[in-house]
Amino acid sequence: MKMSTLELCEKLFDTKDIYKLFQVEKTANEKELKKAYYKLSLLVHPDRVPEAQKKDATEKFKLLSKLYQTLTDKDKRALYDEQGIIDDDDDNLEGKLNNWLELWQKIFKPITTEDINNYEKSYVGSELEKTDIKKAYLNGKGCINYMMNSVPFMKVEDEPRIQEIVRKMIDDGEVPEYKIFTNEPELKRKKRHKKYARESKEAKEILAKIEAKNKKKAENGSSGGGSLEQAIMCRQKSREDGFNSLMDKLMAKYGNEDDDEAIDLNSLGKSRGKKKSSAGAANSKEKSDKTLHTVKNGKVKKRKE
Repeated sequence: MKMSTLELCEKLFDTKDIYKLFQVEKTANEKELKKAYYKLSLLVHPDRVPEAQKKDATEKFKLLSKLYQTLTDKDKRALYDEQGIIDDDDDNLEGKLNNWLELWQKIFKPITTEDINNYEKSYVGSELEKTDIKKAYLNGKGCINYMMNSVPFMKVEDEPRIQEIVRKMIDDGEVPEYKIFTNEPELKRKKRHKKYARESKEAKEILAKIEAKNKKKAENGSSGGGSLEQAIMCRQKSREDGFNSLMDKLMAKYGNEDDDEAIDLNSLGKSRGKKKSSAGAANSKEKSDKTLHTVKNGKVKKRKE
């Protein structure tokens, strides 16, 4: 017997509570849902996981997309909120991975390596970075390991600079002095540096594989798939808080989340196989190149640049 959407959700994610899975409140708006879906879907995007994980990731990716569609459709969300059910009879995209990938690509503008590098240059040394350092210092009660996991782009090479920033905050009375920070045990510091060196090496190896794979795809005339988010996760390896913080900041800067013209999500994939005129195809490509997308009430919104 075929599992319902919520039964499958419990099987794959150990919960039937969509809001809990997306880590948002029941009152979450479209922008909050979009960010939550983005961060979750990156972890299981079929083009962004190792080959051995692709089958499992594909099922999770399709399910997350279906759940996202439910929460961004006014009527479907109301049904779930009021009765705790999802109408599986209205499932036009069931099992069609290409349609879900098409939806994902329409919603999210690709963030380029250049975007990340430019943001890093503007972020490091900024007031925003100082605010993040202060917040991480207080929340972690001076634990540098916690700070490493929470502050975007923070590396062991940055520790002397971070020490100087925090010590000035302590001297100015902005934050209390935590001995674990000012007098960190040498063994703890060496263990962190050793772990960082190992993870840095692993990340470089993964990035090299990604670049080689994309180069091969480019030579074969297909898209490289980017895997940029996988590259970010390599740089933020084992740093969930830092990764989430970084993705929030990048989406805010480069995500272009304004709403405009709508496209019905349920129409995705229905035009496949239909022949377009060359003029129509050219017009469609030009329109695609000039638009970015977001979602409102189950419909993708396009915004002209």
